Amino acid sequence: MKQERNHFYNPVRICQGDGALKDFRTLIEEMEEKPGRVLILARSEDTFDMEEIRQVLESFQDCQVTRRVFTQAEPDLTQLYQMYEETCKETVDLVVGIGGGSTLDVAKSLCCLYASRPDSVDTLRRMIVEKELKKPACRWIGIPTTAGTGSEVTCWATIWDREKNQKLSIDRQDNYAYAAFEDPALTVTMPLNLAVSSALDAMAHAAEAYWSKHTNVVSRSLALTAIREIMEWLPVLIENPKDLECHRHMGCGSMMAGLAFSNTRTTACHSISYPLTLSYHIPHGIAVSMLIAPVMDINISHLEEPDRFAQAFGVSGPEQVGEKIRKLLAKAGIPARLRDWGVREEELSDVSSRCFTKGRMDNNPVELSKAQVEEILRLIF
Repeated sequence: MKQERNHFYNPVRICQGDGALKDFRTLIEEMEEKPGRVLILARSEDTFDMEEIRQVLESFQDCQVTRRVFTQAEPDLTQLYQMYEETCKETVDLVVGIGGGSTLDVAKSLCCLYASRPDSVDTLRRMIVEKELKKPACRWIGIPTTAGTGSEVTCWATIWDREKNQKLSIDRQDNYAYAAFEDPALTVTMPLNLAVSSALDAMAHAAEAYWSKHTNVVSRSLALTAIREIMEWLPVLIENPKDLECHRHMGCGSMMAGLAFSNTRTTACHSISYPLTLSYHIPHGIAVSMLIAPVMDINISHLEEPDRFAQAFGVSGPEQVGEKIRKLLAKAGIPARLRDWGVREEELSDVSSRCFTKGRMDNNPVELSKAQVEEILRLIF
């Protein structure tokens, strides 16, 4: 086994488990710099009526609180800029994001926009692409209501630029959340297809953290535990979507996957998945999960302890991983082939040319050619 230097950093204060939000008020009271103006960004108006969220609201009785709702999945650049325009008139000291990865990504992005002050969508696009966004103007706290993205423990946010047909990343090391609260009770109301897509997204985060060029002993340990949790309990969740015990395990697996890839970033699977989501509206978690097995097959010889990695999935190799994922999708009534999502075979060559996202594809342990990517797409067609 080769020797390596291991580095791992994640500053997020994490409170995870049943009744986690009961500790929210204490956290706010113990902050050295108390927030005066607070923006609470939620996935829906109904979120504010949840018993658990009332504890959050009660923690800010002495603050000026602004409530906003962000309902869109996979946020677009124009939607982010619109939310910024609606909330930038007054100084914000703290942003609290309550929702899935899309809501949390917008919440953390706003912290950078408040400092950078873009005057148009075009300016914002340039700032993101050219890495000109300034140090966040305020802190943020993440409260996930899905178990999948890990956004509450990472320092980047995915924003989709549909006008330019590309995926963008707002990425600053100083934009980790001040704290994250993961309460399984908040995820019980997820629709089944969202629960499955979210879980598979988390599984992909863990798998790619394991084989990333930037992998480390801490990330690999977290990744193996996350994969075991998700792959063992996801079949049970599909049978019992409202079972709190299942959501406990999904939430734990998702957070550990988020911690794992917070230090490694993702790789080829995510890079190849982006045009599938942009052009064919395949939910991100579904798109990336279909790619795990074929990319794993290519990467397998570069993995530390490949047998141990496969065992985390409960199988012995990549082919069985692919079969297991397809069965899970079928069990949930979700298409598992590109053709079933409206992709045409003659389009695969064009799609493959759009699968090379910097920072993702070049983070894969094996360099992939356009021809190899096209073959990967044919394998899941």
